[in-house]
Amino acid sequence: MPNQDDFIPVYLFTGFLEAGKTKFVQDALEDERFNTGERTLLLICEEGEIEYDLSRFPKDTIFPHVIDEKDELTPENLEKLLKQYHAERVVMEYNGMWLIPDLFNALPDDWAIYQAVFIADASTFMSYNANMRSLVVDKINACEMVYFNRFNDSMTVKDFHQIIRGVSRRIDIYYEYPDGKTMFDDIEDPLPFDVNAAHIVIEDRDYALWFRDLMETPEKYNGKTVTYKCMAVKQLNFPKNMVAVGRHIMTCCVEDIQFCWLGAFSDKKITVRKGQWYSVTGRIELRRNRDGSPAPIMVMQNLEDAAAPEQEVATFY
Repeated sequence: MPNQDDFIPVYLFTGFLEAGKTKFVQDALEDERFNTGERTLLLICEEGEIEYDLSRFPKDTIFPHVIDEKDELTPENLEKLLKQYHAERVVMEYNGMWLIPDLFNALPDDWAIYQAVFIADASTFMSYNANMRSLVVDKINACEMVYFNRFNDSMTVKDFHQIIRGVSRRIDIYYEYPDGKTMFDDIEDPLPFDVNAAHIVIEDRDYALWFRDLMETPEKYNGKTVTYKCMAVKQLNFPKNMVAVGRHIMTCCVEDIQFCWLGAFSDKKITVRKGQWYSVTGRIELRRNRDGSPAPIMVMQNLEDAAAPEQEVATFY
């Protein structure tokens, strides 16, 4: 695998128009802890009312370039810009109306996202979440930190917290008040099941939370026995002793419903019926993907017919 030093680091800042992205990036590039003199290509994919003050940056280190159209985001064009400015890294202010997967597909092979921050105006965030939920989830899914600016005491931290945690339990959340004070969100999110139990029973309403936690932190489930309600699906390329056991999960809207499953293996041939709900019990084991990351599978112990859950599509709420 390529050494980390072989990649061009990309620092991604995303959010909706007038969320405060430009000020956030300006402050970051003025901070000597972040800007230590590297030649930086600053890609601006959305221009708001505030413009960058280039006079406040160290001379000949920051090279801004405006991307007006998403079609300009291609590996060839981005590589050309990097060479044009002899840049060592990239800082990108991304357009909030453009999807993150489109950006990832446009990055050259040797560009790597080193940090992704979603910047949101707390005074408008709830409206965006209510009316453009899929775009909000798109941004949250890609980031490791959410920064709510323009937060005030009339707002309830828990409301914002629940929305972010409904998408990811691993993102850091910060709130900035008008006086400049910043607060870190340290609300604990205990899981609704006992991960320390030798046998974990997943209630119907908790499947989405459990599956996401399993994918994010598979190591803590290694060797544990789990029971949950599922659909069981055979695919043509599966061996006779393997079946996919899982449920459909909706993150934000009908369009993003996906079948989220584990590969379950048995010591004998598995026969299942289409449309039938089952209760599955098995032991979680970890295997390695080609990139070395841990991938959970199930060693199935029991599969029996069950009634459908009250809500067949699992959600995080």
